[in-house]
Amino acid sequence: MRLEDVDLADNDKFLDGETPWRMFDVLRSEAPVHWQEEEHGSGFWSVTRHEDIVRVDRDAETFTSSKFVNLEEVDERQATIRRSLLETDGPRHGVLRRILQRQFTARAIAGYEVFLRGLTARTLDAALAKGTFDFVKEVSADFPINVLAKMLDVPESDTQQLIDWGNRIIGNTDPEYADVLIHSEESEKYRDLPFRSPASLEVFEYGRDLARRRRGGDGADLVSKLVNEPTADGVPLSPTDFDNYFLLLVVAGNETTRHAITHTMRALIEHPEQADKLRADPGLMPVAVEEFLRWGPPVYHFRRTATRDVELRDRKIAEGDKVVMWFASGNRDERVFDSPYSFDVTRPDNDHLTFGKGSPHFCLGNALARLEIRIMFEELLPRLADIRFAGDIRRVRSTFVNGVKELPVTVTLA
Repeated sequence: MRLEDVDLADNDKFLDGETPWRMFDVLRSEAPVHWQEEEHGSGFWSVTRHEDIVRVDRDAETFTSSKFVNLEEVDERQATIRRSLLETDGPRHGVLRRILQRQFTARAIAGYEVFLRGLTARTLDAALAKGTFDFVKEVSADFPINVLAKMLDVPESDTQQLIDWGNRIIGNTDPEYADVLIHSEESEKYRDLPFRSPASLEVFEYGRDLARRRRGGDGADLVSKLVNEPTADGVPLSPTDFDNYFLLLVVAGNETTRHAITHTMRALIEHPEQADKLRADPGLMPVAVEEFLRWGPPVYHFRRTATRDVELRDRKIAEGDKVVMWFASGNRDERVFDSPYSFDVTRPDNDHLTFGKGSPHFCLGNALARLEIRIMFEELLPRLADIRFAGDIRRVRSTFVNGVKELPVTVTLA
């Protein structure tokens, strides 16, 4: 691929699952800090090398999240209405993060292991009995959404609705998922909603109903903590703060782990010798999980905005410019990873960027995601004598979400 053929603003280039990696390779080699024009915005700088991504991600004073973290450009009014934990920097970000931080520590999450193993067994029993099935629908979507339902303390019967909301909101560039495509004229009616998605209104109402019923109680679920936990700075969550925090939990708690599990399954089908290593030595699984996360990050990028004029690799970035960190590209940086396009479940010192690295916005749910992925494949692999693709893989049309809609498989049980 030539540099002039790179277009990281074109959602269609992300549909085949191969072109993005070729574009990232060209940029890391020839233009690691590259100006990208875009049809529906003012353009952005693409940062594609591991070292530079870490620098940008750690420097919240120079590269702020407060102007929003995807490519959409919002005015100050929109930013105020739509701001969540993701789009907050500084002391207030720390305050918002601490409300739920204890619920997501490795120690707290370890308490879910028995539940997770039982849930995994139930999910796999139902899916594997079918012989041929869509792995996304039957396994990788079903599993994490049930974990989220438990943490929110909502009925299991609501899980499909939670999945649908996540698809409709995060898939706002995919005509199969979106109620209203983000760049359509109709989306102007929803400009004050997260992702310009009318589905956000439904999530808000669902969350508000939970909050009404749990306010003043002593529940340990995430909603109860949001409405009852005092904040460290004494400034309580506003109704808008709660809406946006709750929506973030629904979307992030559903979409990301689902896609990571799906990419892992695809990789293990394509590299059966790696699956054999894990069957032969289950003790490798914690190391393997880091390779799963490097190989199939569920999000391609996050954006920052320059707060001042700054230089990065001799490129002059102006105050107000969008700066996009392509985490997926950093995970394939040959300066950091030996044979970055080799899927290796024994890879040591796996310095991937999937959760961020040393950033104030380091993924709050990283311990939960790691545990979910580990348990899923500890339980799944011993059950399989063989697993193969049974049809075409269909991907989400998005430069933001590295998502798979369908992964048809046929299994032979051990």
